[in-house]
Amino acid sequence: MTSDWAQGPAPAKLNLALVVGPGRDDGKHEVETVLTRVALADTIAVRRAPATRVDGFAADTLVRDALAALAAEAGGGVHFEARIEKRIPVAAGLGGGSSDAATALALANGLLVAPLEPAHLERLAARLGADVPFFLRDGPCVGTGDGTTLARVTLPTDYAVALVLPYDAEKESTRAVYEAFDARQGHAGFTERRDALRAALGRVRAATDLAALPPNDLASSPVSAELGSRGAFRADVTGAGPVVYGLFARLDDATRAAESLRAYGRTWVTTPA
Repeated sequence: MTSDWAQGPAPAKLNLALVVGPGRDDGKHEVETVLTRVALADTIAVRRAPATRVDGFAADTLVRDALAALAAEAGGGVHFEARIEKRIPVAAGLGGGSSDAATALALANGLLVAPLEPAHLERLAARLGADVPFFLRDGPCVGTGDGTTLARVTLPTDYAVALVLPYDAEKESTRAVYEAFDARQGHAGFTERRDALRAALGRVRAATDLAALPPNDLASSPVSAELGSRGAFRADVTGAGPVVYGLFARLDDATRAAESLRAYGRTWVTTPA
């Protein structure tokens, strides 16, 4: 059986702040992070099909896993075909794979005769990866626990974003980044940094107030200073990196900064979504 395609965007995310604590009994880490979407997005299309298949991105595993998990939750005997059109750079800290999986889940769920309830779908998403449930929510969120406990937060969106993927960046696995964090005892002072994040977030009224959020605990980059020197009111690494973002009050300022940093890496200009 085949059917018409359901299609939707899979937006990238930024960690506007990422505070990381000690390891947990489940092997993950305690975190507190501020997550928001941007307009840079992949496109996902899904339809019912005789067998599960994912085309368009040979390295995909998450979309296939998401569709298989949904089929199992639906009682089996259901298969989906998916197509991925990639625009988000891979393994960059922008959550592209997680967003693809969440979008595929939502689209495929809508094709079921008896779709799963949102809470059920979110529990399924959490088993796929810490960032996946966020992409099933609307608007910015604060993620706590292992990152999958989400609370909606209202944030200003009147800014533009320049993204830089440095040419010389050697992307480590997320696991390796956390192992390095543990080796340097990065969790020390977690409670104080978490409380500082909460206090700064509570004072956000205008976009420029986002500058007071604490820096990323997992990664840093000299490109942040380059973005700051070009007018970014906040610049930091997103997620485990290596992409660096700069927030600008004006779109044309973000565009000029991105153009001037093309010698440093691949660049994109986008806006909150």
